[in-house]
Amino acid sequence: MFRILAGALLLSTMSLSAYAAGEPANTAKIWVDAKGMTLYTFDKDKKGEKASACTGDCIAEWPPLLAKAGAKAMGDWTLVPVVTADGKTAQMWAYDGMPFYTFVDDKKPGEVTGDGKDGFHVAWDK
Repeated sequence: MFRILAGALLLSTMSLSAYAAGEPANTAKIWVDAKGMTLYTFDKDKKGEKASACTGDCIAEWPPLLAKAGAKAMGDWTLVPVVTADGKTAQMWAYDGMPFYTFVDDKKPGEVTGDGKDGFHVAWDK
């Protein structure tokens, strides 16, 4: 199942072959961006905070999921101010109060090389 909202997708990793065989299936859902790149949350961000805790060199390595100009919060999706790697103030997307980031070392859709690094973890659906 794919759900497009605010430039992010929810990706189901359910194994259909296992499901069809009557075996247990993994139904975990992770968030990815519109390009299929894994999204992460940061341990130092606190749910509902008014700004990202990732700044400076952190933002260069963990780019935020930026919102387009004029984007509006909706439902569980909110906007959080962030200072980007080039020093500009922008808005990034947060889901259920937690800002979303990508990781520069993830080179292909579906990679999760940042999970557990620097206090970042794969963003799972609640």
